[in-house]
Amino acid sequence: MKPPKQSQPSAENQEPDFEQELEEVERSLLSLKERYDRVQRDRQQQAQWQQHRDRLKHNKFQTPAIKAELRQIQRQLEMLEVNLESQLFSWRSLKKPFWQVVRFGGMGVIIGWILKSYAG
Repeated sequence: MKPPKQSQPSAENQEPDFEQELEEVERSLLSLKERYDRVQRDRQQQAQWQQHRDRLKHNKFQTPAIKAELRQIQRQLEMLEVNLESQLFSWRSLKKPFWQVVRFGGMGVIIGWILKSYAG
């Protein structure tokens, strides 16, 4: 009878890693859901502001109060647009690809130097 392979201890060692990765995935999913909800709310609010702005623009009597309200609505729309753009890209979403580029780019430079030193 053969003794069992020692895959059991390594599987036990991998279990905490798997749990940590699973927790990280769950956190990322929650963060993504929250960001999606914010984007949806901002888009809805943006549509409401645009409708209100269009109603005011089509008003025949452009009083100073209406003009001031139009300027305020325009500022609100600009802020919402900036929020929507900034929510699409964040450092956390770019962190992993950034470090992969740095790592593999650095490895490419090092391999290039090594090849150049052998060729030259």
